[in-house]
Amino acid sequence: MKLILAVVQDKDANRLVDALSNEDFKSTKLSSTGGFLKEGNTTLIIGCEDHQVDKALDIIKDNCSHREQMVAPISPMGGNADSYIPKPVKVEVGGATVFVLPVESFHQY
Repeated sequence: MKLILAVVQDKDANRLVDALSNEDFKSTKLSSTGGFLKEGNTTLIIGCEDHQVDKALDIIKDNCSHREQMVAPISPMGGNADSYIPKPVKVEVGGATVFVLPVESFHQY
């Protein structure tokens, strides 16, 4: 048995949960924060049998797209912050960060 932890952008979370559910994968959805942009994201916890891992990973890959987003850079350290005028830059966001972990035992009460 495996435990899949998938950290995805909030914009992709509902579509991914629906796609997983349509293929009979059960998941638990957690709100999380972090990453480069310090924005909210969603962490999904998915338990599955070893032979189902590739199918689950394909579903995650198909439903979590990369996109470009404009962000304002952080003010540089030091200097006069009043004269700093940030110019937005494009960064690539989205996709998924996925961890697949072995499960030693599973209990449901």
